[in-house]
Amino acid sequence: MTRRRLTPVAVAAAALALAAPAAARDYAGTALNIIPSGQYGAVPAPAGADKQAKMYDGLTPLFDQVTLGDLTKYFKSEALGVTGPPPTHVEATPRAGLKIVRDAYNVPHITGKTRDDATWGAGWVTAEDRALLLSFARGPSYVATVDAPGLDAFGLVTSLRSFTPSAQTRAYVARETKLLQSSGPKGHQLLHDIDVFLHGINAQLAAQGGAQQPWTRTDIYAVNALLAQFLGQGGGDEARRSEFLNGLQKRLGPARGLGVFNDLRSRNDPETPYSIPGRFPYGQVPRHATGNVVLDNASLTPAAEAAAAARERSKQQASNILMVSRERSTNSHPLFVGGPQIGYHYPGLTLEMDVNAPGEHWRGATSAPFPGYLLIGRGPDFANTLTSADGDIIDQFAETLCGGSDTHYLYKGKCRKMGTFDAGHLGPGQNEPAREVVFHTTVHGPVVGYATTHGRRVAISSERSSRGREVLFQLAFQDLSLGRVHDPKSFFHAFAQSPLTFNAFYADSKHIAEYTAGRLPLRAPGVDPGLPTEGTGKHEWRGFLAAGAHPHATDPKSGFITNWNNRSARDFQAADDEFMYTPVMRDELLVRGIQRHQGHNLATVTAAMNRAATQDVRIVELLPTLVRVLKTGPAPSARDAHILQLLRRWRGEGASRLDRDGNGTIDNPGAAAIGYVYYPMVEAALKPVLGAALEQQLATLMTEFDAPPKGQNPGWMGYVDKDLRTLLGDHVRGRYSTHYCGNGHLTKCRNSLWAAFHTGADQAQAAMGPNPDKWHSSASLEQIQFSPVNLLTMRYTNRPTGIQQVITFTGHR
Repeated sequence: MTRRRLTPVAVAAAALALAAPAAARDYAGTALNIIPSGQYGAVPAPAGADKQAKMYDGLTPLFDQVTLGDLTKYFKSEALGVTGPPPTHVEATPRAGLKIVRDAYNVPHITGKTRDDATWGAGWVTAEDRALLLSFARGPSYVATVDAPGLDAFGLVTSLRSFTPSAQTRAYVARETKLLQSSGPKGHQLLHDIDVFLHGINAQLAAQGGAQQPWTRTDIYAVNALLAQFLGQGGGDEARRSEFLNGLQKRLGPARGLGVFNDLRSRNDPETPYSIPGRFPYGQVPRHATGNVVLDNASLTPAAEAAAAARERSKQQASNILMVSRERSTNSHPLFVGGPQIGYHYPGLTLEMDVNAPGEHWRGATSAPFPGYLLIGRGPDFANTLTSADGDIIDQFAETLCGGSDTHYLYKGKCRKMGTFDAGHLGPGQNEPAREVVFHTTVHGPVVGYATTHGRRVAISSERSSRGREVLFQLAFQDLSLGRVHDPKSFFHAFAQSPLTFNAFYADSKHIAEYTAGRLPLRAPGVDPGLPTEGTGKHEWRGFLAAGAHPHATDPKSGFITNWNNRSARDFQAADDEFMYTPVMRDELLVRGIQRHQGHNLATVTAAMNRAATQDVRIVELLPTLVRVLKTGPAPSARDAHILQLLRRWRGEGASRLDRDGNGTIDNPGAAAIGYVYYPMVEAALKPVLGAALEQQLATLMTEFDAPPKGQNPGWMGYVDKDLRTLLGDHVRGRYSTHYCGNGHLTKCRNSLWAAFHTGADQAQAAMGPNPDKWHSSASLEQIQFSPVNLLTMRYTNRPTGIQQVITFTGHR
């Protein structure tokens, strides 16, 4: 679409005619941001669409040498109520009382005479800048509303696969209107804002003259559910996890098998990094589980097994934040550097707005389902962001079948017939025909498949606490946008309203704070939250965790809060689908960066983030423990000893995977070496207990390592680190129930690790030659590409993508 421009005379007339609201006072000392995907959304991408991506890419090679001057070079202004860098232009709209000024980055600065004017303008801009995204996401979003088994709604969007919701699905989603109408003044306000926002969207779509039908309330509700499925939920994989437990018990016996299962699921490991102080008990495992079912290993129906594995692969476990308190800040005010990691997409999943209207002053990232509300960004005197918390809000139930049929189940003493839900029509995909999506339901939710327990067939259904309530998530952002958040307490109150599970972060001129949100079920006594619950009606949820019992903290004594999807607080136990909360987490890289200085400015905090973004977590966190074990005996060859020394030297130099000279290979040969020796070593460490088959099964539940260009979730290295430290005689909190490497014999363990190291080195030598100093790993293969349209190819970095903020406030309302 070619944007219409007013003549200078018309611009002046419009400016004089618009009685603009009083501009908000901006209390930020420094306010910067970057949104790599940019503001544009047309295809093909117009000139300048990659401007912010190029800036962000320029930050990467600085590693930890970031200066204050670099911040304004690689980030742009996030000041309130300004028109941004020139050239700027006023955009013509058909609504009186609305003014939209676009700056050189195409960011819209929206000024409304009334709040409705600004909300309408937000809808107009959303459709103008993300019309393609709206078109692609609209149908598939309905898949997320009903939790159609085996379908990943976001995967349908990115693969451009169509879905046409049925009348039954639309009616189900439409019930959220009554939910809002019964949610008090804020619910009524949200419903009103959605309607005004829709008028703006539909006015823009009509102006474009395209084929999109007008958007409706249910479309907005559905896209909220898409966001919930993509980033705001956790749990719901109990069936596969219990199969793994059954496999362990068959191999090792009931008691030892359960002990190993508890080791590996890391539900409450006392050594895992936490973001905030205090204890917040939730999700405890009972001493005797009387309300669960353990499935026979490999008994889950293939379609259900494949769907669960695909969901595991598609999980988003990213986003990071570094906040430094005023006690450790050189300007005596908190420092904030953070943002969400949602992948690199063009058109972007987020877009930027600067909104100025009576009672509403904010700037930052928003998204399609947000009716003119801030998602992540800043108000006049605060900044906010989110990271994935993966709170356990989904449980799988094992339904006892009855009546000699797969479609009847026992509930509260009665044999009931399952419901049938026709969700809609799924268009053809790659090597997949079009089909109607129909599934069965029980009182707990969709039936995802069948399995056996002790040879008896059961149905597996899935209950999600946020299903049908996703739109209530917006109430938190309504509070942010309309000036109701002014301190940590009001921030906690805002996010206590969210049924979706997130870690929410806040900073103003005096305080830093965190709150973990979500509608967290309270399980019946005797129910292990990590295993399928018996579905007969005796073990239903007993309410939800009170707001004050959620992890939350303000101004910790450490002087900082960091989070990179690690656990938020002690005793807040991991969801069943999260085996990753081990003693090794990426967050430790951020903590190391903060601890390099007692006093910080925005440049040093940004440097800590940027340093961690290209470091190899295996080298920084696991290598020292490996070295201690390997050094208890000789290396198999001089070559192997040299490789180990090469890895140690790389760690001393920062362990960065950078390609500074741009020749297409990672500068340090250690990157090539670790790629070959890591996997054989961690497998060798666990294999004496697990065996090959169970190791392979574990890899489907938690990857051995989330290798670049992915996010480097540490995978199995936390298991290996704790086991080896125990073997070395260290003081280890939360020791495992059994010894793994070498079955607890240091010499056997060391020999097996060296043998695995040697095997990996042989493979590397066959591929790259006999001299390890000349080995190099491809940086080109780790480069980042935007999807589905490649806006720009960027060098590898593990940083926020939806928006990255660098901000500090020096005053307050």
